[in-house]
Amino acid sequence: MPIATGTKAPDFTLKTTAADGLKDVTLSANFGKKKTLILFFPLAFTGVCTQEMCDVTGGLGEYAGLDVEVYGISVDSPFAQAAWAKQNKIGVTLLSDLNKKVAAAYGVIFPGLAGIGDTSARAAFLIGTDGVVKYAEQTATPKDLPNFAAIKAAIAS
Repeated sequence: MPIATGTKAPDFTLKTTAADGLKDVTLSANFGKKKTLILFFPLAFTGVCTQEMCDVTGGLGEYAGLDVEVYGISVDSPFAQAAWAKQNKIGVTLLSDLNKKVAAAYGVIFPGLAGIGDTSARAAFLIGTDGVVKYAEQTATPKDLPNFAAIKAAIAS
């Protein structure tokens, strides 16, 4: 079960790829500055995950205009994420939770996906500038996308 709205968001530092190699991204660096939308997804190079990240990429300007930083988090390596992003023109900052600690901290481990092992579930969390969870959703199945209309309403409030 995902962590609840109104709770302090677990801080994390995860790796992403940058032009000059791997880079650390820390959630709390946004506290006091901007809201953060965290989108957990099961695996790169899968249909629904590709659709979700491509759709979000298409709307990144809207999120930036609302002063929201968007992160996609999966259990893939940052190198696999980078190849997937390049192949699919994904502009969302992708963060690697290879050891599944962040997914566990947010309560969104999906056990035994397709018989290949544990991944993160598909989930969305909006974190306010105060570091508190303003919106939390885990979809019923990995095939379901988050309710982006509800996410945007939470951002606007």
